[in-house]
Amino acid sequence: MTENPNVAESSRPGGPATPTGGPGGTAPGGVPVPKRVRVHHLRQAKERGEPLTMLTAYDGVSARIFDEAGIDMLLIGDSIGNAMHGHETTIPVTVEEMLPAVRAVSLAARRALVVADLPFGSYEASPQQCLATAVRMVKEGGAHAVKFEGGAHLAQHVQLLTRSGIPVVGHLGFTPQAENILGGKRVQGRGNEAAEHLVADAMALAEAGAVAVVLEMIPAPVADRITEVVPIPTIGIGAGPGCDGQVLVWIDMAGMASWSPRFARRFGEVGAELYRAAREYGTAVRERTFPGPEETFEQ
Repeated sequence: MTENPNVAESSRPGGPATPTGGPGGTAPGGVPVPKRVRVHHLRQAKERGEPLTMLTAYDGVSARIFDEAGIDMLLIGDSIGNAMHGHETTIPVTVEEMLPAVRAVSLAARRALVVADLPFGSYEASPQQCLATAVRMVKEGGAHAVKFEGGAHLAQHVQLLTRSGIPVVGHLGFTPQAENILGGKRVQGRGNEAAEHLVADAMALAEAGAVAVVLEMIPAPVADRITEVVPIPTIGIGAGPGCDGQVLVWIDMAGMASWSPRFARRFGEVGAELYRAAREYGTAVRERTFPGPEETFEQ
């Protein structure tokens, strides 16, 4: 996939033939307008063996940064509950809480495919309930696709949304909305029977029309098997390196908290730097060195 939307198309990795093909164009000042990642580009990336990148985003500022960094998909996850709102799980998150975040990310992203989670209780009852919630994410939030948790028993949900023009990303393995029945944050798919069940679920979602499937906290060999047999991309989180792509909660990826899950590499220590900046700002205000002459207007 292409890396930087501010680099000329011909100098990007893969050149014009990259799977992020699209209308493109030029913005004022001659800066190239990035080409939007579409659902068919996901399958093309899988076919070419090009890894896909996904990060969560919950606001316009982070979405713009990740988009400009060349991340292929931005997920407004219901992880907003425990990452941003202070909940212990994703379960309390509501549709009304999701929509402003979805809208902010959608408005900021110029290239990435924007995927919105359907929160707990907003889709499970019926395909019609699922469609109604998904329509809100697309019409009111501006999302390009939606994601929800579950396997073969939700195939009809996937079919209805697909027929209605809404792309669906599945989610298998550890499904956070089902944490209470799963007995906590536990690796799923261990043992032959559980592994085959996950493979069957992934195939059912693909056959129903899903455009990709997230695999969370499952043994790498199981994720490899699913990636091999399903025609749609697999996006791993705690599922090993063999998936077609990877996703992380950006708070974990950037080192915003003192603790990160085992499967999340800290690619920065943004939290520590933000703490340092806030401390430095506080000191400057208390010592009356901020604002200085360069930040002050004269009459």
